[in-house]
Amino acid sequence: MLQTEIEKKKIKNILTERGIKNVNILIGSVSSGFIFPEGKIAVITEKEIFGERKQIRPTKSRDIPSVFITSFSELKPGDFVVHVDFGIGIFRGLKRLKLENFEGDFLECEYDGGDKIYVPVDKLKLVQRYIGDQNPKIDRLGHQNWKRVIKRVKKAVENIAKELLELYAERKAKKGFQFSRRDSVFREFEFTFTYEETQDQEAAIDDVMSDMESLKAMDRLICGDVGFGKTEVAVRAAFKAAMDGKQVAILVPTTLLAYQHYITFTERLKGYPVVTEMLSRFKTQKEIREIQKKLENGTIDIIIGTHKLLGDKVKFKDLGLVVIDEEHRFGVAHKEKLRKLKKGVEVLALSATPIPRTLQLSLAGIRDISLINTPPEGRQSIETYVSQFNGDIIRDAIRRELNRSGSVFFIHNRIEDILRIAETIRELAPEAKIDITHGRMEEKKLEKAILRFIQGKTDVLVTTAIVEAGLDIPRANTIIVNYAHTFGLADLYQLRGRVGRAEKKAYAYFLIPSVNILTPEAKRRLKAIAELRELGSGFKLALSDLEIRGAGNIFGTEQSGHIAEVGLELYLEMLDKAIKELKKEKTHIEYEPEVRLNTPAFLPDDYISDGAERLLFYKELSSVVSGKGIKEIKSELEDRFGELPEPALNLVKVIELKLLLKKLLAQKIEIRNEEIVIVFLEASPFYHHFAPSGRLKILYKHGKALEEIKKRLKELK
Repeated sequence: MLQTEIEKKKIKNILTERGIKNVNILIGSVSSGFIFPEGKIAVITEKEIFGERKQIRPTKSRDIPSVFITSFSELKPGDFVVHVDFGIGIFRGLKRLKLENFEGDFLECEYDGGDKIYVPVDKLKLVQRYIGDQNPKIDRLGHQNWKRVIKRVKKAVENIAKELLELYAERKAKKGFQFSRRDSVFREFEFTFTYEETQDQEAAIDDVMSDMESLKAMDRLICGDVGFGKTEVAVRAAFKAAMDGKQVAILVPTTLLAYQHYITFTERLKGYPVVTEMLSRFKTQKEIREIQKKLENGTIDIIIGTHKLLGDKVKFKDLGLVVIDEEHRFGVAHKEKLRKLKKGVEVLALSATPIPRTLQLSLAGIRDISLINTPPEGRQSIETYVSQFNGDIIRDAIRRELNRSGSVFFIHNRIEDILRIAETIRELAPEAKIDITHGRMEEKKLEKAILRFIQGKTDVLVTTAIVEAGLDIPRANTIIVNYAHTFGLADLYQLRGRVGRAEKKAYAYFLIPSVNILTPEAKRRLKAIAELRELGSGFKLALSDLEIRGAGNIFGTEQSGHIAEVGLELYLEMLDKAIKELKKEKTHIEYEPEVRLNTPAFLPDDYISDGAERLLFYKELSSVVSGKGIKEIKSELEDRFGELPEPALNLVKVIELKLLLKKLLAQKIEIRNEEIVIVFLEASPFYHHFAPSGRLKILYKHGKALEEIKKRLKELK
């Protein structure tokens, strides 16, 4: 008796591989198995086979919208936008306009000199939120400058595309070790995972396993938010490699993360013939020498460690897989040694906040990327506050957490006065048991302090940012960060990710001495972290970071200049197109059909009152590429806001018509009196069919225009 279809599929695979076929597998819920001799029936539950598993519901599946689409929905009047035909302008808001018999919403964009354009919402695919420079040059309508910019950037992008494809060819030439196919032992190991995999997590695991089972050398990046299950993907890969006789090196940026991974891997691999060890400053010199010796003679299967793994004295007998957690946090010297370690082995990287450069690498196929966007079932967003340092806030936050048997992180990133801060907290909350940790502590003392906090013997851990990555403690659901203005945006996001790992509501407090001392950049960082509350914000954070710091720090000066000229999204689209052209891949004719009907088509304010929500749905609808996508959006609208009113239904029909027009290469539809005119592009097979002007004319009855158009277009298709 199993809980979900995923479990049913797994158990069926295990039994089939062992030659057992005549077993009836059911999904249901019974407290325990039983035998019914008279009926010759035995019922065995999953719990009795594999032990206790966490009971959760399967995650609801829905296509995740592009990060650029969700970013677009956050547009505010005064923000910069890019229209692919007219260039960089200023967003002035959504306007409801009535033109003859048509009523709809339009995006108002202002250009140099005060000239404005009004973009119908079904054409929002042509408009992007500008990301690239803090003060871009606004274009002038009707001026040739934008065309010159596009031409210049296109030429530069073609050169970059050639370089990327050379890297791609070099990667394809590399052959990796072909690991064995997933067998019953692997399937059984999957069942020991105490949670139900989310759909994205399952897909990421399958991507990694397929890579390892192929002859191609794996180089995959798993992008997933803090606590979304990246570590389990690495555990499955490490298990597969170790069971095939290969050694695994897991490289992490901090001692605490190494310690956390060591606990996780040891627990997950319990009961299997896999030897796991850790190499970090928690180990004595004698222990380090012993570990190095065992690595060289092959008696250690999985080694988890910090940069110490990159030392010259570390040698492997048969290294087959390297897992790198948060690669961007390693220094230049470490990355050079990493390159040598990665030669000829499978590589799996994990990241919570990928930098936009990964988008560029994924476009060329140089680095395979799997996204885990789905939060685990029951996970809630973290309540986030930015405030001046205040004893009452700190006292109340600690007491509320202690009253629900939880624990608290207090981050103070200055070792010189961390004892004074700890004393202040003791005075504010005398009932709390407090411990202190920082990077200069003796290894054994640090290890014991962390262990006490993990075991719940400590209520408040006053610590430096050494806990930024690594500690996964479900009972810790409040974090207080002092001097929050001194941290980068990614650091603040990682720190906040230390809490909210359980199904309880989590709280994050970012404290500053005074608003008056904040730089403009610090204000923007704190504003961004306060607004990025929803689950799965890692990718959006990367874009916010890019907006605050500018493109130069991430892409390098040559590319950042081009990104500043056209915006990141358009730049990446141009790069994608250049790569496809060089690969001789078939590309579609890019255009937006014109659909103007004598009927209102918009999302009424009394249907969706929030302007940002309307903007998001307008952008999603204008960017949709299939009938399935339209159905999903329509279903979500009905689910959240109720039955679609007539103007909203008309808008959905307009989007459906546009998809049909694109398939037929039709340029536009217009209604004149009681006649519908469909105009085809010269490239369309129907252009000459309706000679001499490539126009199809349809007579219709009043009020039935949309139905008649859809009927005739489907007949043509």
